[in-house]
Amino acid sequence: MKNPENRFRAALKAGRQQIGLWNTIGGNTVPEALAGCGFDWVVIDTEHSAVEVVDVLGALQSMAAWPWVSPVVRPAFNDPVLIKRILDFGAQTLLLPYIQSADEARAAVRAVRYPPAGIRGVAGMTRASRYGAIDGYTATANDEICLLLQVETRAALEAIESIATVEGVDGIFIGPADLAASLGHPGNPGHPEVVAAIEGAIATLKSLGVPSGILSLDEAFVRRCMELGTTFTAVGVDLALLVSGVRALRARFSA
Repeated sequence: MKNPENRFRAALKAGRQQIGLWNTIGGNTVPEALAGCGFDWVVIDTEHSAVEVVDVLGALQSMAAWPWVSPVVRPAFNDPVLIKRILDFGAQTLLLPYIQSADEARAAVRAVRYPPAGIRGVAGMTRASRYGAIDGYTATANDEICLLLQVETRAALEAIESIATVEGVDGIFIGPADLAASLGHPGNPGHPEVVAAIEGAIATLKSLGVPSGILSLDEAFVRRCMELGTTFTAVGVDLALLVSGVRALRARFSA
């Protein structure tokens, strides 16, 4: 058996737009249901959710029934121990938060790669290797891992070129909420200074030939980002969609 192609990574390299969704509700049912909704990628978020590392395994297994969707896992931090476990569960694409420098980017690259290119620990009987069924998994795994890094502070923006051009970085995700707070506008990602910073970052990444991504619930803004050049673009969060739908339903039955 061959190591499966990372369709998300292939689409990034081809410059194809991929529309995504955020999964913050734990368990197996919601990830499975979201995977069947037609999105290109779904983020299993362990940073800002009650989803623990061990829950990622069940989510990945549930989503595997829908082969057209690419799971992307966000660890809580750029930690090689967390990264190693999530990769062993079979995740091929990781989104690492709060990257501040090229050195942190290089550390992330080392964490997702087997030696001699990195420091990922080797284990045989993991879901990633299909429990030993993939021929030469350890020798080929690095080729299909996709590494996305989050730039979400003033300091990170100032270092964006050096972060984005680290060998082994496949894309840069811009975090509007944290960036707004870092720029002095907490809770206001629509502030003109924040919008200008985001648009500037997208333009910089486009000039470097590095794929860029974003999450926004503002449909007009997210379409603007796509026009400017984002190619992995998340447009919703499961919990936000649930709450807004329930509130709208209740409002229709209000006096």
